Amino acid sequence: MAQPNRRVALVAALGALMFAAGSATAAPGPGDMTLGDPKAKVQMVEYASLSCVHCAHFNNEVFPAFRKKYIDSGKVHYTFREILTPPNEVAAAGFMVARCAGKDRYFAVVDAMFHEFDTWAKSGDVRASLLNAGKAGGLSEQQVMACVADDSALDTLQTRVAANVKLGDITGTPTFSFNGVAHVGPMTAAELDAAVAKASKK
Repeated sequence: MAQPNRRVALVAALGALMFAAGSATAAPGPGDMTLGDPKAKVQMVEYASLSCVHCAHFNNEVFPAFRKKYIDSGKVHYTFREILTPPNEVAAAGFMVARCAGKDRYFAVVDAMFHEFDTWAKSGDVRASLLNAGKAGGLSEQQVMACVADDSALDTLQTRVAANVKLGDITGTPTFSFNGVAHVGPMTAAELDAAVAKASKK
């Protein structure tokens, strides 16, 4: 598929920032999207990309049960921070569509894009996956195409991703943080249980 917006290719330069050093933190950042009780004892942050296969697997296979057990119950406050991985333009377009859907439907679009991962990765038809994800967020085809062609939104995304990279000691995605303690790579349900239990004791 052709890139939804040729200028989206500019986000590729952000890929090099993936290995910039920083410190994992749960402190709220500009534009953060969150779930759960902000006053929860455990503050969890996930740094993820919509074009990351491990991120997609975590979202689709592990996160639903974790969310029900910890986030929806008020035990964990969850923050999602956007990172771009190759193909950067796919992740960027997906995040731009999610932002267009608004705060209340942001996670619906992110979830839909992750569930579309295998489809677009095999077929190469990213446009169809973007439209399906946008539909999950209540967006029409015209609105989705307008979202990914929005230069201002792309500039904002670039700024936000650069800030996210600096906030976390990112060496790969997904990267998680529990009350400031980082874990790089996908996590199992058992590993999540252990991380939450440990963070709860602090």
